[in-house]
Amino acid sequence: MFDRKLNMDSIFHEKQEGSLCAQHCLNNLLQGEYFTPVDLSSIAHQLDEEERMRMAEGGMASEEYRTFLQQPSGNMDDSGFFSIQVISNALRVWGLELILFNSPEYQRLMINPINEKAFICNYKEHWFTIRKLGQQWFNLNSLLTGPELISDTYLALFLAQLQQEGYSIFVIRGNLPECEAEQILGIMRVHQQQRPRLIGEDEAQTSMGTSASQTQPDVGFVVEDEDEELKRALALSRQDMDVEDEEADVRRAIQLSMQGAVMSNSSSECEVSGVKSSSADEGQKVQSETLTAEELRKRRQAYFERQQQQAQPNIPQQPDTNPGSANTGSEEDQQQESSQ
Repeated sequence: MFDRKLNMDSIFHEKQEGSLCAQHCLNNLLQGEYFTPVDLSSIAHQLDEEERMRMAEGGMASEEYRTFLQQPSGNMDDSGFFSIQVISNALRVWGLELILFNSPEYQRLMINPINEKAFICNYKEHWFTIRKLGQQWFNLNSLLTGPELISDTYLALFLAQLQQEGYSIFVIRGNLPECEAEQILGIMRVHQQQRPRLIGEDEAQTSMGTSASQTQPDVGFVVEDEDEELKRALALSRQDMDVEDEEADVRRAIQLSMQGAVMSNSSSECEVSGVKSSSADEGQKVQSETLTAEELRKRRQAYFERQQQQAQPNIPQQPDTNPGSANTGSEEDQQQESSQ
């Protein structure tokens, strides 16, 4: 029984270098290093020469011919891009043909995509291959870190998505050369645990991991992981606290609004009660003043009574300083004696 990892490793997959996506697309389709930039450049120069000869038929002194000579090649550029004509001519070497996927002629055939062998996709200056190996489909985009497994159900959706994004899709017709992956995957199906990432993402994560490994000792990896988990736990707890704080703020706002209503009602009640209390205070003041006057009257009366009680027994004993009053008393005594 074959190892599943070895099955995936058997798939030839060229990763992106510069702008040589056309070369990667062809080699991933053919599952081997069949074309080099020099090979594709030769095909491009040959196409340019054929076009020049056709333009020369109209007259080498014509304005169209001179303009054509001044224009750069339409089949290649210095970055490594190659046109569809270069790819098509390169595939003819292997007896393969390109058919536009969304052309009316092909659409009339009503062929299910899973019954095809391979597709070439192009958007602007990027080319990549989708190929069937064994009984399974794989996205062999050179921008990915590795082959991406595509299910039969997802294939049609993936092609439709590419068309919506502006890709031109070409169906590969003809017999593809034999390859090791086709033989191995024809015996056993593979299962992909983790999908490949874009090369840029992988390099970014690798650089981040390298910088972390340079700044942290090896023994600190586990601690770093625990710290990260602790940080995530604290972040989650802060989020929960924020939610609780928001709920508490809402409750306080509701309480304050209710208190405001109660205070507005109580203020009016306080005004009424204030009038009542003020009138009650005035009544208490009047009552206090009345009680004070009565107490003074009672005290005066008691004082006078005590003065009268003290004065009545002492009246006979007190000498009369008025001489007139003394004579009068003596005369009265004499009259009483004479009458007796």
